[in-house]
Amino acid sequence: MTEPNPEPNHASDSALAGTERAPGRSAPAGEPATLRVRVGGEPREVPVGATAATLFDDRAVIAVRINGVLRDLATVLADGDEVEPVRIDTPDGRSILRHSTAHVLAQAVQALFPGTRLGIGPPIENGFYYDFDTAQPFTPDDLRRIEQRMRDIIREGQIFRRRVVTDEQARTELAGEPYKLELISVKSAAADTEGAGAEIGGEELTIYDNLRPDGSLAWKDLCRGPHLPSTRHIPAFTLTRTAAAYWRGRETNPQLQRIYGTAWESRDALQKYLDLLREAERRDHRRLGVELDLFSFPDEIGSGLAVFHPKGGIIRREMENYSRLQHEKAGYLFVNTPHITKHDLFATSGHLQSFAEGMFPPFELDGGVTYYLKPMNCPMHILIYRSRGRSYRELPMRLFEFGTVYRYEKSGVVHGLTRARGFTQDDAHIFCTREQMGAELRDLLRFVLDLLRDYGLTDFYLELSTRDDSPKFVGDPADWAQATEALEAAARDSGLELVPDPGGAAYYGPKISVQARDAIGRSWQISTIQLDFNLPKRFDLEYQAADGTRQRPVMIHRALFGSIERFFGVLLEHYAGAFPPWLAPVQAVGIPVSDAHVPYLRDTVGASLRAAGIRYEVDDSDDRMQKKIRNAAKQKIPYLLIAGDDDIARHAVSFRYRDGSQKNGVPIADAVAEIRDAIDRRIQV
Repeated sequence: MTEPNPEPNHASDSALAGTERAPGRSAPAGEPATLRVRVGGEPREVPVGATAATLFDDRAVIAVRINGVLRDLATVLADGDEVEPVRIDTPDGRSILRHSTAHVLAQAVQALFPGTRLGIGPPIENGFYYDFDTAQPFTPDDLRRIEQRMRDIIREGQIFRRRVVTDEQARTELAGEPYKLELISVKSAAADTEGAGAEIGGEELTIYDNLRPDGSLAWKDLCRGPHLPSTRHIPAFTLTRTAAAYWRGRETNPQLQRIYGTAWESRDALQKYLDLLREAERRDHRRLGVELDLFSFPDEIGSGLAVFHPKGGIIRREMENYSRLQHEKAGYLFVNTPHITKHDLFATSGHLQSFAEGMFPPFELDGGVTYYLKPMNCPMHILIYRSRGRSYRELPMRLFEFGTVYRYEKSGVVHGLTRARGFTQDDAHIFCTREQMGAELRDLLRFVLDLLRDYGLTDFYLELSTRDDSPKFVGDPADWAQATEALEAAARDSGLELVPDPGGAAYYGPKISVQARDAIGRSWQISTIQLDFNLPKRFDLEYQAADGTRQRPVMIHRALFGSIERFFGVLLEHYAGAFPPWLAPVQAVGIPVSDAHVPYLRDTVGASLRAAGIRYEVDDSDDRMQKKIRNAAKQKIPYLLIAGDDDIARHAVSFRYRDGSQKNGVPIADAVAEIRDAIDRRIQV
């Protein structure tokens, strides 16, 4: 962890930077000597040629929005500009901080490892990375050396200066950087490259120079910015890990070395994040899955394909059973569909045009007929609806399935249960009239949130994903507008925070995503609700209205858990393996003081617990009692029932909880009632 020396003062750095920025101009005779701008909505007068840096004395302001566009503090102001400060402790400010730190990382790597060629280095959530083409993978010792060189650069107070260049100028200046030259060639398609928007997005092509205090050039990079005023504005950073990454995310491209890091606005903020990382590592569902014997990923089966062990199978069964019960109460109709289908189904639905890269390769059967593993269930549910004529009296029709699907996730993004290649969606598709659409969405969102709360998640916000100008979106814009309005109204009615996500919609319609914060504050996308006018048209779906006319239904896509596997992983991390009693694979364990007490726990106590439907085991191993207690605690078992001579005499047990507290002499009937009550009320203990 690194906390560079604090900057002496904000104003002196701005003055130094002014010698390297656009110089401004003096007002010709007869022209006003000042400009009028608005800062945070308040009018201000500034000299002609003044930069945004002159508007703020607060060193926490590291950039600005000018007329809604993020810009450097060195930007020269124009008359009428609307200026908003960007503080380093805001999302925009942290992104700029991290992007600037990525540049310092790349500069340090090229200084220590001459000949290293640069990939891309964007900010990401909670950090940044930079990709390098280097002869050897980076070692932990290399990272320590790189961090030290980064500290030297930061202390030097190098200035970030933006220059607009032509394509030809950029190619000349970056002639030794083949990956940058490729980005210049494809700058019109920047979205094709993960993270490339940070380097070549926008209409102008720009280079950022890192200038030493004496004005000499220390380093430069192709980048759209914006950046910090100087390296001294990097308060705290650390490098976290290395990984391999294919150039532009394609497995056919060269493999580069990626260095990850994080940067924060203060040492305390960095330390808090590192503590969160350590806690997240302790809760990692992949590690807990092994420790608690819940699931595994055998090499013989393949990457991203999990098998659930008996204890994991119990948890999964309980999750599914409760969900199934609630869906039955809410009027859903259960269906089942196969795992493979002919090519034509996904050609009609449009998935082959928009989702082919996410599907497993096709295979042939029956003399050359092409089949696919299904990546989603919706086209098959559509065929169930279309299997016969439908009346308005049947609507809304809510079809539900625990449907297993297969998606060809790249090996680099497969991550345990939370990013798998085979998984089971709790998938529902609702067919309704346009008049029913608003009420159905409100009821559906309420149903989703209530069910998630029953599993122990309580802190939510919503994300509304809409279309942009991308050609990937299909359908009538008027339908999109109506669908978006209906989804937004339902989201507003929920009372939850609503965050816009422009361009994040599915190709066929807008969606609401339910985002849940777990026990340590991380956000997970759980449920999605998508409104679709497109697929009913593609499949020519109809129903007979009350007036006898043929009308087209609206289709709502809804995955409540997202997938059983992913939700299992989220809950495992949320509870750190200590599931509430109703989900725990073993709800109580008997701990005998000595071998003589095993029959009492196994037969007398066990009979009462099993009669009440409680999952119960007795530890009759050769371990001493205290070790048995430690073993049960490691297995996250909610209740320990200890029995010795006194307990047998009283027809009782000593009741020990997860927090180590204990109640002695609890009658068996009372112990059973307490455990059963916690299970029935789905409470955490």
